[in-house]
Amino acid sequence: MSTLIVRMRPLWWMAGLALLGILQACATPARPPQDVQTDSDQTDADRRARVRMELAAAYFGRGQSNTALDETKLALQAKPDLAEAYNLRGLIYGSMNEPALAEDSFRRALQLSPRDADAMHNYGWFLCQQRRHAEANGQFEAALVVPNYRDMVRTLLAQGICQARNNQWAEAEKTLLRSYELDSANPTTAMNLAEVLYRRSEYERARFYVRRVNAIDDLISAQTLWMAARIEYRLGQAAQVQILGNQLRNRFPQSPEALRFEKGQFDD
Repeated sequence: MSTLIVRMRPLWWMAGLALLGILQACATPARPPQDVQTDSDQTDADRRARVRMELAAAYFGRGQSNTALDETKLALQAKPDLAEAYNLRGLIYGSMNEPALAEDSFRRALQLSPRDADAMHNYGWFLCQQRRHAEANGQFEAALVVPNYRDMVRTLLAQGICQARNNQWAEAEKTLLRSYELDSANPTTAMNLAEVLYRRSEYERARFYVRRVNAIDDLISAQTLWMAARIEYRLGQAAQVQILGNQLRNRFPQSPEALRFEKGQFDD
């Protein structure tokens, strides 16, 4: 299956104004309106934590996990209740193969911010990697029902991949179709959906999705050509298999997929 790239939301934002309660009686004096919060309202601790989080995210994005971890620790020294720092720390520990520390970080993030759909998503993907599929599915479902969650496509994709890893092919198809309906231009969703349909022997339908990816030259890869060749092989289209195999050999001659084509390992 395709590797899922797990993204975080922007690491810093200003808190919104709380809704004012309804006045109990006309004689109750009205509360003065609250000001709109701006950068000037931030404390020194807020600013220090923000800078450290920006650095941590940048280092983590470059694969410098140890340095990123140091920066999250400094952010938490400045603001010990910063849920975003625990969320990012969970991702970092997960990348360092420290599952106990990663899980503790995700749990701390959700204790501090119980409705943080991004933390739920990241915790769910971590649980999926630990093969705790039922728990992972619970986290994905919780994220998807958070009001105004803007990354449903990403979470549905992760959930569908996790269901497929657990051989829940029918559930994976349904979930990935939802993701595809929300963003039909996402090649990762299309490829994972094609793989699931292939596993369900829905070869014509799988062909539709992989062809949409291979129709865009910049999206063609050894994996997309090999997927297409496997589908055509199942459909008995020998000429198409040969055409795709030639593309695979010419464009990606050193790839594992080209080697598998040469060996005729279509059933592996």
